[in-house]
Amino acid sequence: MRTLQMIVKRMGLLLALIWPLLLTAAVAAECGRDGAADAALVAAAAESGDWARLQQLLQAGDSVQAAQADGMTALHWAALHGSKDVVQQLLQRGAAVDAENVYGVRPLLLACESGGAGVVEQLLGAGADAGVSGAGGESMLMVAARAGRVQAVRSLLAAGVPVDGRDRNQQTALMWAAAEGHVAVVQQLLEAGANVGARTAAGWSALFFAVREGRTECVRLLLSQGLDVNAPRTADKRPPGPNPLLLAVLNGHFETAAALLEAGADPNAQPTGHGALHAVVWVRRPVRGDGDPPPVGSGRLGSLEFVRLLVQRGGDVNLRVRQGVSGFADFTTTGCTAFVLAAQTGDLLLLELLLELGADPRIPNADGATAVLAAAGVGDLGSGLEAAGSETEAIAVIRRLEALGLDLNVADENGETALHGAAYQNWPLLIEYLDGRGLKPEIWNRPNRWGWTPLIIAHGYREGNFRPDAATIACLERVMRARGLSIPQDPGRDVEANQQSWDRKPKTK
Repeated sequence: MRTLQMIVKRMGLLLALIWPLLLTAAVAAECGRDGAADAALVAAAAESGDWARLQQLLQAGDSVQAAQADGMTALHWAALHGSKDVVQQLLQRGAAVDAENVYGVRPLLLACESGGAGVVEQLLGAGADAGVSGAGGESMLMVAARAGRVQAVRSLLAAGVPVDGRDRNQQTALMWAAAEGHVAVVQQLLEAGANVGARTAAGWSALFFAVREGRTECVRLLLSQGLDVNAPRTADKRPPGPNPLLLAVLNGHFETAAALLEAGADPNAQPTGHGALHAVVWVRRPVRGDGDPPPVGSGRLGSLEFVRLLVQRGGDVNLRVRQGVSGFADFTTTGCTAFVLAAQTGDLLLLELLLELGADPRIPNADGATAVLAAAGVGDLGSGLEAAGSETEAIAVIRRLEALGLDLNVADENGETALHGAAYQNWPLLIEYLDGRGLKPEIWNRPNRWGWTPLIIAHGYREGNFRPDAATIACLERVMRARGLSIPQDPGRDVEANQQSWDRKPKTK
């Protein structure tokens, strides 16, 4: 206790000694700030656009060079506001035309962004360096192109700024203008000799930037320069990426996709292993949870209208995925038609349209899984993911498939059945529905390739996190008792033996 009292006493003495020093430093810092603020009154007036106040300060002899804490001068602000008269006045009073703020930004860059009439020309005429680049290597021309400033672009080109200059990401002014949809600037740059086929290290060209952002008119203009509408995005030492049509669909830009079809895009191309029709399914209903949300998209053309247009343009409604996803306990998308994929996402509206357009509902995937198994939820989605459709939607789709004559008592080459699927998704209502439709226990109450029965899956045995579900377990046990089936005390005990039994089965071709 005594030691503690001594420590407190000494701390009090120490604070008493250093307090005057701290106070003096704080006052000095505040005075410094006030002094800096007083010195940059002209810049502050320019920032707020108070031109009358700025005139008063200039007449009183205040400095036009004084900068604010971040290095912004009155000329920076006047250029950003696009005030030609104030810019001229500041230049006449000796304002530094190439002054940089603490981020390296000059008045010319701000003028290129704001596009004030004649300000870029003023600054260039006063000796501003048009060849300087920003922190990311972006040229003044890129900044003006991104902002859609036609007059500024013209002036910078006339000043000798290279039309195909690149930033640190290997992007050009044409790419920036195309991505923002500035058709007039794209036309300007093309007329100035911009390389329409220039690509970044990742294979992105102006066309792909325009397609990704849904800039339909820019896409049309760029294609008029002789570009191959079907060429996929390519880069050194990387597999091919999507072609323009697939990229447009993946981003929900169906009007842009329609324009690409009009320009001759192949409706059945599968540059990354799947086609535009398959992509529509995933865009309409992506996997939930940790998956990406649906794209925002653009235009007035909806996804269903686009599907109809795609088929009218020669799209194969039964096109099968050339190379899809497959793996341990996954649902194999290789060989899937759009119909099977739409069944998997519970998209009854799309299913009905595909049927109207001639889809064959009986075509399975490469593992022999039919639309019934896809709708029932076969395939483990992994941790953090949920099926795109709901349990109620899955039941509605399966009811429709049964009306079309599809057999509910099927198993694919992995031994997966509709009840395996319902167990993966923890859908007890679907289990009850399927049981009521007469599913045969001798088909579904068997282990799949990975050693799992529906009950084992419900107990949490699956790829990724161990995830038992009490409601699904209880439902399956009720069904099994009603069918006279024995319920194992420890369902997971037999997984390894089941796997070995499956591995000993004769291989089929």
